[in-house]
Amino acid sequence: MGDLRDAHGDLQLESVTKRFGDFVAVDGLDLEVPRGSFFALLGPSGCGKTTTLRMIAGLEQPTAGRVLIGDTDLTGSRPYERPVNTVFQSYALFPHLSVHDNVAFGPKRRKAKDADTRAGEALELVQMADFAARKPAQLSGGQQQRVALARALVNRPEVLLLDEPLGALDLKLRREMQVELKRIQTEVGLTFIHVTHDQEEAMTMADTVAVMNRGHIEQMGPPEELYDLPRTRFVANFVGQANMGPGTVEGTDGDYLVADVYGTKVKVKRSRSQVQEGSLLFGVRPEKVQVSRTQPEGGGNDVMGVVKDVSFLGVATAYLVEMPSGTIWSCYEQNLDVEPIDLRPGDQVWLRWNPAHAFAVAPEGALQEAAR
Repeated sequence: MGDLRDAHGDLQLESVTKRFGDFVAVDGLDLEVPRGSFFALLGPSGCGKTTTLRMIAGLEQPTAGRVLIGDTDLTGSRPYERPVNTVFQSYALFPHLSVHDNVAFGPKRRKAKDADTRAGEALELVQMADFAARKPAQLSGGQQQRVALARALVNRPEVLLLDEPLGALDLKLRREMQVELKRIQTEVGLTFIHVTHDQEEAMTMADTVAVMNRGHIEQMGPPEELYDLPRTRFVANFVGQANMGPGTVEGTDGDYLVADVYGTKVKVKRSRSQVQEGSLLFGVRPEKVQVSRTQPEGGGNDVMGVVKDVSFLGVATAYLVEMPSGTIWSCYEQNLDVEPIDLRPGDQVWLRWNPAHAFAVAPEGALQEAAR
């Protein structure tokens, strides 16, 4: 068997299962991550995403199944034998070493002749070359995260794993680092696999997002596809917000299904519904819903409600509106340079949406799962 660290190609998980006693953390997972892509595993705590990451790293071994890079089977090998490096939320830098020596530590340990040059290049890449002589304690959290990233990149791994890497940073810095990570990934062209429970973080950076729930991948695809057209109740609620209600299909109208949702007739494109007959869960995103004081012309897909709350968010104003069924809908109106609708709690309003923006999924699965 050759050196596993020379393995190249797409990362593949074949029917990977991980059990801890009676608990199945990851259940028969099949996954292919194309070489050079930025891939995110997104899901709530306990969904299996970190266990999956640890099996790719070699920190855990699968109970069943295989982990491969290209044609090279990594299953059973130790972390240091794999062409994989991990950046954790805790930076784990050596406090007594300078920034440069922290980054050069790996290549020097492997007796690489150009260790110092490579460390310098890695620090340039993460924009930390000016801090090379400092000790970790003299750096901010964001700067330490960059050094931890450089220390992983200097080894030129085939796959870089990021385990909630921005969790310890404040919001503004986290957003800056999201852009930075994407720039670095594009520049070095490595496979990045990013584990996070933060859907905004996954959507901002990844080419492909896999939403995990209870050891399975519920849906995988480009971020915009997961948001615009969720295929399950869980994905609809975990990736962004959605106004949802149970309904029954009553017929068709051309390309549309006609459904009864809480006594209101609504339409949803057949191509945007995972269900074609019987019970469904109808949904529409908050920013797709328009709020007005008067009933819009050209009836259909509108319903009257009562404003319960108004929140000014800067770029938009958020309204919570109680529907006749007693459910609360969320609506976002962008704050453009026009006369705003002066609405207060207790006001009656009409909500309207384009039926082409609605979606429908099967009703199974607990709505509460996303809030766990």
